[in-house]
Amino acid sequence: MKKITLGFILIFSTLLIPGLEAGSQTIVDRIIAQADSARLAYDFPLAVSLCQKAADIDSTAAEKIGDLMIISGNGLSMMDFCSRPVVVARQDVPLKDFMLFYPLATRGWRKSPNQLDSLGGTGLVQAVYFPEGTRDLYYSAADENGIRNIYRTVLEDSLWTAPTLINEQLTSSSDEIYPMLSPDGESLFFASKGLYGMGGYDLYVSRWNKETGDWDIPVNMGFPYSSPYDDFLFMNTEDGRYSIFASNRECGKDSVRIYVLEYDSMPVREAVSDIRELRRLASLSPRKDPTRMDNGAATGDSDSSGEEARRYMDKMMEVRSLRDSVSRFSKGIESLRTEFSSASGERKADLSEEILSKELQLPSLNDSLQKAIKGLQALEMEFLANGIVLDISKLQARADKDVVGASSGYTFTRDSYGPSPVLAMKAPERKFDYSFMILPEGRFAEDNSLPEGIVYQIQMFTQSRKATLADLKGLSPVFEKKSGSKYICSAGLFRTYADALANLNKVKKQGFRTAEIRAYKDGEPVSVTSARKLESERLYTVVFYPENGQSLPDGAMDAIRKTGMDVAKSVENGALVFKVGPFHEKAEAEELAEALRSLDAGNCSLTLSGSE
Repeated sequence: MKKITLGFILIFSTLLIPGLEAGSQTIVDRIIAQADSARLAYDFPLAVSLCQKAADIDSTAAEKIGDLMIISGNGLSMMDFCSRPVVVARQDVPLKDFMLFYPLATRGWRKSPNQLDSLGGTGLVQAVYFPEGTRDLYYSAADENGIRNIYRTVLEDSLWTAPTLINEQLTSSSDEIYPMLSPDGESLFFASKGLYGMGGYDLYVSRWNKETGDWDIPVNMGFPYSSPYDDFLFMNTEDGRYSIFASNRECGKDSVRIYVLEYDSMPVREAVSDIRELRRLASLSPRKDPTRMDNGAATGDSDSSGEEARRYMDKMMEVRSLRDSVSRFSKGIESLRTEFSSASGERKADLSEEILSKELQLPSLNDSLQKAIKGLQALEMEFLANGIVLDISKLQARADKDVVGASSGYTFTRDSYGPSPVLAMKAPERKFDYSFMILPEGRFAEDNSLPEGIVYQIQMFTQSRKATLADLKGLSPVFEKKSGSKYICSAGLFRTYADALANLNKVKKQGFRTAEIRAYKDGEPVSVTSARKLESERLYTVVFYPENGQSLPDGAMDAIRKTGMDVAKSVENGALVFKVGPFHEKAEAEELAEALRSLDAGNCSLTLSGSE
């Protein structure tokens, strides 16, 4: 059989699909839809080819193709870095409370919305994990634009610190959800649909850097943890046996599948080029090996306190069972009486006999219930007399749990929500805004020192006395410095001459008709001409393409930090790119580039901006 080419498929499609003959735009839309279907089917090579084909047909379709091309290209790159975890079990559970089936602290999940997550309770995010005794809390919440970010708050004495974004590198233009610390506190797992991924929510891990005291650049966990679908809430169990996460890759819209994997501290990565093999890998089918299963690790019952707790739970379950029986009998009798009131003849006689029979059984059931209740109370008194302390509320919560998946040899136990959190928080520190503004009342800068590099200011006036707020005429920020017996006031901090010039007339219109632009380099005055010349000098940027397409190699961040330069990351043609700079000196940029090349973990180059 001859191989059917992509071009033949496209030509054939135009003959079979109504509307395609109407123009290239309709064809492009169809190809884009096919590309996305290929991506969702893990056929990333085909998805990339279709995206390129659509771009070839209509060059104006770049905006439509852009994001799809990126995430399809990311998936193609990640096919080179697949791991093969041992799957112990999997279970479909309701989306609305899937997190309650994780083996975590009892009643540790707090339903949203709440004080921490005022906009929660929709979509995938239904709760915040805030177990009792927590003093260092990471959680996801929506900002003023509705985008979910990861925040941190720490308990200091009796007050929680004002929540802060944990790290710029862990924050994207889209949502980050379900941050979970590893048991040793050295790794932070979370899901994001705005970082380098293949569509939907992907799973990421960031490692704690002891030298910098901050979280490192997050890395996509790759196949089969991440997929083109939504993958989220990854955790490692405290006993070190299992890794667990959830995904909707093979579920309906109202459910998710929880996967339990053997913990692997050093997963081996390998390339998988066969699409069928990739699909099989992503399906995460459990190995039918009972020796790999340990139900105790999945129950989350951290409150098992020995024989006393077991005795109390047995007696409590007896009381609940009898209470349920009494309730069912009572409701059944009421239902029969309702039917009896409208029945006639033989049916009425039968109902009368059935009602009498049940009424005779009810006292016996009530008597058994009362004896069980007295037995439970006696057990509580015994514990009290012997100084045994049990957390009754937690034991009751355990008795309320639902259990699923036992037939597969691994038990998923449903917990219950804890109470809504109530936190006494410190007021957030207000940071001074150094953006140039005209306000109802002017403001002096909190810090009169000037930043390094080239900056411009608009000098307003010089006078023999200190300025007052009334003198500022609404301008902010205003910098005041004393030179001899005179006080000089200047407005704004502008990084470019163009910005300063754009605001000069605004200052003059406030009544400062003699206002003029002044320039500074590293805090020292220079002529505006010199500053503008320095501003337009040749600037160099170091561009680094990691070999794995996902993250900077070990040692790279240390080399970059030594330069003191900013790091920006972006995606170009489906690959992650890191840009460091700007460097005024070519030698400094080349030194960093050479250091990165010596790691032999990617391609590195220099780019030049500014005048020749």
